[in-house]
Amino acid sequence: MLDPATGDVIATVADGSEADAVAAVDAAAEAAAAWAATPPRVRGEHLRRAFELMSARADELARLISLENGKALVDAKGEVTYAAEFFRWFAEEAVRGEGIVNTAPSGANRILVVRQPVGVCVLVTPWNFPAAMATRKIGPALAAGCTVVLKPASDTPLTALAMAAILAEAGVPAGVVNVLPSRSSGKVVSKMLADPRVRKVSFTGSTEVGRILLAQAAENVINTSMELGGNAPFLVFADADLDAALDGAMIAKMRNGGEACTAANRFYVEASVADEFSRRLAERMAGLRVGPGTDANTQVGPLVNEDTVAKVDSLVRDAVTAGATAVTGGTRPDGPGFYYPPTVLTGIAGDAPILKEEIFGPVAPIVTFTSEDEAVRYANDTEFGLVAYVFTQDLARGLRVSEAIEAGMVGLNRGLVSDPAAPFGGVKQSGIGREGGHEGLLEYLESKYIAVNW
Repeated sequence: MLDPATGDVIATVADGSEADAVAAVDAAAEAAAAWAATPPRVRGEHLRRAFELMSARADELARLISLENGKALVDAKGEVTYAAEFFRWFAEEAVRGEGIVNTAPSGANRILVVRQPVGVCVLVTPWNFPAAMATRKIGPALAAGCTVVLKPASDTPLTALAMAAILAEAGVPAGVVNVLPSRSSGKVVSKMLADPRVRKVSFTGSTEVGRILLAQAAENVINTSMELGGNAPFLVFADADLDAALDGAMIAKMRNGGEACTAANRFYVEASVADEFSRRLAERMAGLRVGPGTDANTQVGPLVNEDTVAKVDSLVRDAVTAGATAVTGGTRPDGPGFYYPPTVLTGIAGDAPILKEEIFGPVAPIVTFTSEDEAVRYANDTEFGLVAYVFTQDLARGLRVSEAIEAGMVGLNRGLVSDPAAPFGGVKQSGIGREGGHEGLLEYLESKYIAVNW
């Protein structure tokens, strides 16, 4: 494991093999029947205890996240709070896997629908939110009565192992939660998906990898949940409260240093306020303190690894070469660590390459528009559809645009949409299914219909 702030080794972790993958599925399968039979209230109490343990250890968990991920400590503390809430929410949802009973329209019989756990689940999580993406999947799976094998991102296994230890301390029986760190991600996940005992895969990551996993899951007709790539538009209309829009932009763009699928990736600003918005956003971005994530004074930490910072640097350099202006930032600093400065780019054409893919870094490219129709057309000009942000003081326009934008979530006059109590997910190439809310529990339950007379 490398420290993104220095490039130095901070820990060594076992590198799981295909044999280890089979062993993890063995453990999950052996524990499955007993865990499914555990009363929902008991399952919920284990999750509630895990929430309490995470909350009590928030500072140490935040430091661990900062150390292996690079994010600023303030962001890491926010993640721990957010992550713990999934355990609390699904502790309450564990008792709400309700079924249905009614009379068939013909009157011939009763229709009885019961909810049953889907079975052994493979959970594959990314490096950008190593705690929250784990709890967002583990919470509903355990609440529903499923056992799991968690494959954390290769860059951030330490947080996943800490989550497993907390769940064990909270009383979750052995075999219910299994963690498999491995650098051979493709091989070990493929091995598990080929096992007929695995009945679900839940993945958060790139659309490219998601397509591969969907194809593999199809071979055994495995239940799938996919939270894939994003390319979030951030729309600012001339009638918006610019102070609120700027506050929202700083959250939507700079949460986790821009390394988030929900990050504002493309800024579309109405022409009459574009200069002011760009100038004021650049002032705020330039004022952020960059440094090691574990430094309490840091506001923007390093990116997670060399590949990520090199990609961001390449996207910005290509945009500037094509005529964009870096109002602030725009140049990778010398020295150790995977740092990139907060950057604002103006003079971006509506079809620029930087607008076509996730930047996954602290870069805000700004495009101007002149009409509502043009803004919506720009927003929808992508294969992705995870989240969008809209700022306007005209409520009718805000709701109209929110409905017209092709996205699974919309932040209307808000730069933050994530909430454990709300369904999180996208449309188009951004995924299948929802996490969080009551919908998140249903993703791990099968509906069984029983036709019965009495």
